[in-house]
Amino acid sequence: MLAVLTVVTLIGWLVDDREVLGVNLWEKPLKFAISGTIYALTWSWIIGHFTRWQRAAWWAGTVITVTLAIELVVITGAAIAGITSHFNVSTPLATTLWSIMAVAITTLWIATFVAGIALWRNPGADPARQAAIRTGVAISLLGMGLAFLMTSPNAAQLADFQGIAGAHTVGVADGGPGLPLLGWSTIAGDLRIPHFIGMHALQALPLLALLLELGARRVPVLRDALVRRGLVLTGAGAYLAVVGLVTMQALRGQSIVAPDALTLIIGATIAAASLAAALAVLAAGSRRGRTPVAASGGGSSS
Repeated sequence: MLAVLTVVTLIGWLVDDREVLGVNLWEKPLKFAISGTIYALTWSWIIGHFTRWQRAAWWAGTVITVTLAIELVVITGAAIAGITSHFNVSTPLATTLWSIMAVAITTLWIATFVAGIALWRNPGADPARQAAIRTGVAISLLGMGLAFLMTSPNAAQLADFQGIAGAHTVGVADGGPGLPLLGWSTIAGDLRIPHFIGMHALQALPLLALLLELGARRVPVLRDALVRRGLVLTGAGAYLAVVGLVTMQALRGQSIVAPDALTLIIGATIAAASLAAALAVLAAGSRRGRTPVAASGGGSSS
C-alpha cells in the first residue's frame, strides 16, 4: 500500500501545480510516502533475520506499516482538500485529521520500541551488523521522539490563535522558502531536520556496516569483525552527535544553510573526534594481528 501511495503522490506532484503554504501540495505527501516506504522496508528486512520473538516482531512490524499508511492517507487527503495536515485545528475536519495522525504517530513510536526490544533479544551472527542495527534503532527512536518538539503552540500562535497549534520552523511562521523537495527552511530553524536525520539512522548505520563488509574485500584490517564493529560504533556516536547538533541549531532558530561560528566549531569538533576514534580503532585492529574474519562469516566473539 505504501508503494502504491508513493506512485500516486509522485504522479500528483508531476501533474498538479496547486500549492499549500507556498509549495506544491503533493510535495509533503510524496516526501512522507518515500520516507515511510523506506522505513517499512528496512524493518521488514531486519525482522526477517529474527530467530527469537518472531511473533511479537511480526505484529510490531505490521503495526508500523499500518500506522505509516494511515498517516500517509491523512496527509494525502488533506493535500487534495487544499489544507495543511499537521498542527491544523482550525475546523472540526482538520482537528479530526490531526487527531488521527497524532494517534498514528504515537502508535508508530510504540511499535518501533517493541520491535527494538525484540531486536535486542536476537543475537546477531556478525557483531558489526548487530551494532549497526541496534544503534540505528535506538537513534531512530530518538529522532522520532524529537517530532514532539513541534507539537506545542509557539508564542506567536498563543498571542494570535489562527487554528494552528504547533510548527516546524523556529523563529518564523511555517511556509517560507526552503530547500527543494525537502522543504527545510533556509531562513530559520527547522525541527524537521533532526527528526528526519535521527529517524533514518535506521538505514544509515546498517548501510555503513554493509559498506565496511564490502571494503573488507580489499582492506585486510576490515576483515576483523571487531574492527568493523568499532567503526560502526564510532559512526553511531558521530551520527548521534550530529542529531544533537542540528537539534540545537534548529532550536536556536538557525537555518541549516546558515550555520554560525558556534555551529561550525561544534561540527568540526565532532568530525575531528570521529576521525581520531576511527583511526584508533584501525590502529588497534592492526596491532592485534589476529586471524582475519571473513566479511560474510559468523564474526568473532566479543
